Order: sequence, then structure tokens, then C-alpha cells
Amino acid sequence: MISAEKKATIVSSTVAALLTLIKLVIGIFSGSVAILASAVDSVLDLFVSIFNYFAITNSEKPADRYFNYGRGKIEALASVIEGTIITISGLFLLYQAISKYINGGTSQYADLSIIVMIISLVITISLVIYLNKIAKDTNNMVIKADALHYKTDVYSNIAVLLSLIGVYFTANEIIDIIVGAGIAVYIIYSAYELIKDGVLVLLDRALDDNLIAEINKILEEEIEINDFHFLKTRTAGNVNFTDVHLVFDCVILLMDAHAISDRIEEKIMALDTTKEWVINIHLDPYDDSDANIDAYCPVPIQRINS
Repeated sequence: MISAEKKATIVSSTVAALLTLIKLVIGIFSGSVAILASAVDSVLDLFVSIFNYFAITNSEKPADRYFNYGRGKIEALASVIEGTIITISGLFLLYQAISKYINGGTSQYADLSIIVMIISLVITISLVIYLNKIAKDTNNMVIKADALHYKTDVYSNIAVLLSLIGVYFTANEIIDIIVGAGIAVYIIYSAYELIKDGVLVLLDRALDDNLIAEINKILEEEIEINDFHFLKTRTAGNVNFTDVHLVFDCVILLMDAHAISDRIEEKIMALDTTKEWVINIHLDPYDDSDANIDAYCPVPIQRINS
């Protein structure tokens, strides 16, 4: 069965292919740098959406002997690559705008171009609404990146449409050049967040501060542990990872300590049910953190001779 995330990438790839064909043909024949800019962006959308499909397909594979923690980080890698591609496309579009200004190019077929951009705008808005819904339901980083990408396309399509209308009524090509350059700058700016978020995941950044605060609250309110330390968190794909040392009374039964740990795990998992959790709890009979390195268990441990 195809997951919602995969289905979303298939839909976005199909839409990107359709928009690429429409805009590229009109952009070449009309000579509008704004439409050509939008067409180039759609070409990149197509490649990115196809890449996202393979990224999600691999990230959904279960952990195995080679990837013990799964392949969730491939989503972050996809986000970095997508952001980089968007940045390159923005730089190319900026070059096109400057080139038209220097060479004095003119636009043609303005009426047909306006119709094409209206159709493109309606299609893109519909796609953004769909992708936002999937991103909200799945909390998938790749789909969020795709939704953000196509959201920037909505703004750029509106800008292109307004520039075409302006050129149509005034015959002033500088409008097309300014809008094309403006779209390029906006595209470069929008790519920053994608690259930043992806890099932070690849560097094992901790979970959101509010979520960590909730985890700390759960541990602090647990009356059957003496203390805790070495709390570490990270995320990859659809999985949150948490490690922590719990300090128990040194005479507690292992079965009781294990039951308490299970209860704590259930509370932590309930903090975000949209994600899977991998929680590793280390059971300490005394505080062995750096701050209490000299701590020890005052009760002798009775060993059972076999």
C-alpha cells in the first residue's frame, strides 16, 4: 500500500511536469524572463519531487543490520539538497533578469501568457493545500519542504501574472525584469530555512525546547526515582530518539525499576503521538554522573553463588 507521503510526492511530480511543459513553451516563445524564471523553477520542482519520492521510500525502510537506527536522516539530506537546488535556480533566474536588462529583450504573446499563468496559479494553489494537509497529518520533513517550495511558487506565479499584466498595458519591459529578479531573490531566501533545518537534523540537534521541557517535567515528577542525568535527544525522519540515566535506590528490585522505566517511556511517547519513539533508559543504582562521581551504594550487594 502506498503511504500518504509517497502519494503526495507522486502528485507533486505530476503537477510539476505539467507546469514545466506549459511554462517552458510559453516562456521560450514569449521572451518573458518572468515566465522563463517560473518555468525553470518548475523544472527543478519536477526533479526535486522525484528525488523526494525515493528519499521517502528509503526513509520508510525499517532498521536493519547495516542501518541500526533506520534511514530517517535521508529526509534531512533531501531537504538540504532541495534547498541547494532552489538556491541555484534562484541565482540562474537572477542572471536571466540581469541579462535581459543588459541586452534589452522584449516580451511577446502577453495575452496568452496571462492565461497560462492564471491556470498555473490555480493548479499550484490546489497543490499547496493538498501538501499542507499531508504535512500536517504526517509531520514529514520532506513533504513540509515540498509544501514550502510550492508555496513560494504561488507567490512567484502571482508576481509573474502581475508583471505580465503590467507589461501588457504599459509595454514597459522593466516590470518583467524587476519581477523576475525579485522572484529570484525570494527563491534564494526561501531556500535558507530548508537547508538550515536539514543540516541541524544531520548534526543531531536536540528536540524542540518545549518538548525537552515536557520530558524533564515527567522525570522530575516521578517520585520513584531519586534523580536523572545524561538526558540526550535527537530526531531523524519520523522517529524521536531519547537517552537518559535514571537513578534508583540501590536496593530496588530490577523488575520494579524496569516497570517504572516502562511507565516513564509511555508518558514520553504520549507527548507526540505523530512520531515514533526510540527511548533508551539506563538504570543506575546510584548517581554516577560527573557531578557525583564519588557516589556509591551504602548497602552491600549480596552476590548469589551458582
